[in-house]
Amino acid sequence: MKVSVIGASGRVGKAAAFCLAEENVVNELVLLSREDSLDKIEGEALDMYDAMAAKNIRISIKASSNMEDIQDSHIVVIAAGIPRKAGMSRSDISKPNAEIVADYSRAIAEHSPQSIILVITNPVDVMTYVALKSSGFDKSKVFGLGNHLDSLRLKNMLAKHFNIHVNEIHTRVIGEHGDHMVPLVSSTSIGGILIKNYSLYDTLDIESMIKKVINAGSYVINKKGSTEYGPAYAIANIITTIINDEKRLFTVSAYLDGEIEGVEDVCLGVPVKLGISGIERIIRIKMNENETKAFINAAEFVKKATDEIMSNLEYF
Repeated sequence: MKVSVIGASGRVGKAAAFCLAEENVVNELVLLSREDSLDKIEGEALDMYDAMAAKNIRISIKASSNMEDIQDSHIVVIAAGIPRKAGMSRSDISKPNAEIVADYSRAIAEHSPQSIILVITNPVDVMTYVALKSSGFDKSKVFGLGNHLDSLRLKNMLAKHFNIHVNEIHTRVIGEHGDHMVPLVSSTSIGGILIKNYSLYDTLDIESMIKKVINAGSYVINKKGSTEYGPAYAIANIITTIINDEKRLFTVSAYLDGEIEGVEDVCLGVPVKLGISGIERIIRIKMNENETKAFINAAEFVKKATDEIMSNLEYF
């Protein structure tokens, strides 16, 4: 299997590439960057080779600034764009990143038309829509990181709160990857027990916890300048699942056409089944009244933001 990472000179891109190499499921890894960052990613490739030797992993790692080198990729990751800095919201970087994502998506369609596109660039829900429309790919072949990382963050916080192994926590965050994310508390369970029936449920301040999840990325950015390990391993989760055709459920940013609450023509974080061909099915879910209202609000917010960006993009 061949995977190409566009934006591999950035902290998330290079960390995702390293995690993916470490998973030992990829035969060929291509690190793409602009020409002025080529020396940097060549150094990253050499460094990764040393690490893989220590783990007895055989893999081909190529550094390049030529989009033709993504040819025959099974998956192309778009991690390129202007990163969020302290004090910035995801929407602050929408316009410049949309132009970057659109250009790369058209290039992917030209050089690797059979590939799957995984969008990481923020704001990820809007950028996923841009990539979908710019590439012309089927909606099953283009999706974003979405709320997968948010779901992992909530899972981790719940595990810490209840002092229970993280594998016993089953929860999911949907909606926007941002302020309008929606935790599915009504279906969250601990060891197979719905959280509302769990004996220590009264000790949980779920609203405060969700605020921490919403601001988790900003908190890390304020401390160290950017997030990298969390997104990188979340990306590797998704790609490994696709390559191994595992049929697992992930909350990714996917194009909706009425599957959930009649929401359509927008990309939002929703549970999907992933396999070798990409999204095999969007999972239709039942939510309580508050969750439904919050999900529809998220859809309206992201749809408005998406329409504004698309109206300003060339070729649309």
